[in-house]
Amino acid sequence: MKISQSFQEKIINAFGEEGKNWLDSLEETVEFFLQKWNLTSEGPVDNLSYNYVLKVIDQEGAPLILKLGVPSFDTRNEMVTVQAYDGDGCAKLVKSDREKGVMLLERLVPGRMLSEEQDEVVVVETFIKVWEAIRRPVPSEGVTPSLNNWFEGLARYRDNFPHDDGPISHEHVQLAEAFYQEVLETSTGPQLLHGDLHHENILYSQTKGWMAIDPKGVAGDPYFDVVSFLINQLELKADPKNIVKLRVDTISEQLGFDRQRLLKAAVALGTLYACWGVEDQADWETTYQCVKWFIELLK
Repeated sequence: MKISQSFQEKIINAFGEEGKNWLDSLEETVEFFLQKWNLTSEGPVDNLSYNYVLKVIDQEGAPLILKLGVPSFDTRNEMVTVQAYDGDGCAKLVKSDREKGVMLLERLVPGRMLSEEQDEVVVVETFIKVWEAIRRPVPSEGVTPSLNNWFEGLARYRDNFPHDDGPISHEHVQLAEAFYQEVLETSTGPQLLHGDLHHENILYSQTKGWMAIDPKGVAGDPYFDVVSFLINQLELKADPKNIVKLRVDTISEQLGFDRQRLLKAAVALGTLYACWGVEDQADWETTYQCVKWFIELLK
């Protein structure tokens, strides 16, 4: 079984020794579950991130996805989240092994990503339909993490740059914290959020239409569940600032959102994403630019 060097490095960087041990036993784990669940592998997907994802078929020839992650709270929480959606708006969980961090999921065929759609209006309207389809209460099973836990990352960022010498200004970090509290104070209560609902996590199924995949599962105000989409897939746009405005305006109008409140949620979560990017030595510049555009739109 071929496991790319880049995937191995990503896992070890994220999980350390635990990740290395998981990689060492990955081939054996894959073979075990292929046999246990009577599956035939068709090879891994092209865009592996922090899970090893295989296209498989079952004994009846049905296309499925075998997804293996380093066993952790996050993998177990994803299983609880996918079960809560129960195949409505999100790819259905067929089987799972929580101890091993393994899921068998329905495969969305042909599985075309929303990022492949060129018409921005169609993209936004498709996103809205999927967003609406996956509204759920917070599951009673398990302990769903809260956005409050996520936003502790802003204080951590300030601690890492106590002299305000980081690329994200403390002024914007403090504004993000203030806006987060403001959105909380006007919230009707937490819902189950996908937590990462953007173009690459919305796929087309011939039988079910556009569906979500790979939910993080977090409890929070539903306005925050549009922010990943607002800031995504802008790098190749000719006029990204106006694309952001189109997305904000269309979502506010069609979902009946308070536009100012949505922008404040976007400033708050977008700033957190940018701080995470600095932490992980990943792209943060595009996200931070979006935060500045959100602030401009507020004015």
